[in-house]
Amino acid sequence: MSVFKALGLAVSQLTHGPVLKVLLKSVAITVGVFILFGALLYWGLVEVFAAYGLEGGGFVGAAAAVLVAGLSFWFLFRLVALAVLQFFADEIVVAVEARHYPEAARMARKLPFRRDLANSVKGIGRTVALNLLALPVAVALVVTGIGSAAVFLVVNAWLLGRELTDMAWLRHCGSEPAENPVSWQKRALLGAAVAVIMLIPFANLLAPVIGAAAGTHLTQSALSLRDEKALHLHGQRDA
Repeated sequence: MSVFKALGLAVSQLTHGPVLKVLLKSVAITVGVFILFGALLYWGLVEVFAAYGLEGGGFVGAAAAVLVAGLSFWFLFRLVALAVLQFFADEIVVAVEARHYPEAARMARKLPFRRDLANSVKGIGRTVALNLLALPVAVALVVTGIGSAAVFLVVNAWLLGRELTDMAWLRHCGSEPAENPVSWQKRALLGAAVAVIMLIPFANLLAPVIGAAAGTHLTQSALSLRDEKALHLHGQRDA
């Protein structure tokens, strides 16, 4: 299965009840995080201006809060959206597998809560750490116009490709860690496509859910291909 076919299937399932439910929850929480951040920022700035006796502190504080919150939304959206999605990812994977891969859905193992939580925390940690490491490079390349966006695109393409396919793979890999069956090229292309969608206003709210659903399709396709190869080799040995 190509990455673009997987993305198409993912988009077509956005109106499917279980996926739509996760989409609404993840969008509400993600937007709510930034609204809360903006409100706390406004309150803090008003208090600072009042402490220094500055006139019009409320208006200036509101303007500054809107500006900073808007910039934060632009730069930090990927981190917050992916962190929120980590806690609903299993619902998306289950919905996609139940509709398109019922046999695989019956064979899947729900992760124990501790392991699921540990994977989520690791994923969030990787995302935050690599984006922070990329930040100085991106700042240094601001003068180039596109250098900063290119840096974050490359970093998040790798991160997103891994996280969005691991969400499905971990339900089928058993208790022992094993290599993700989706090729690194497809993971990178999926991650890059989702990272680009995250740069588009309003569409970026849908991107994490689309990515998780597409990652499930790619994982199931890779598992099916792997099983076919194993059967073929087994048949050759028997012959």
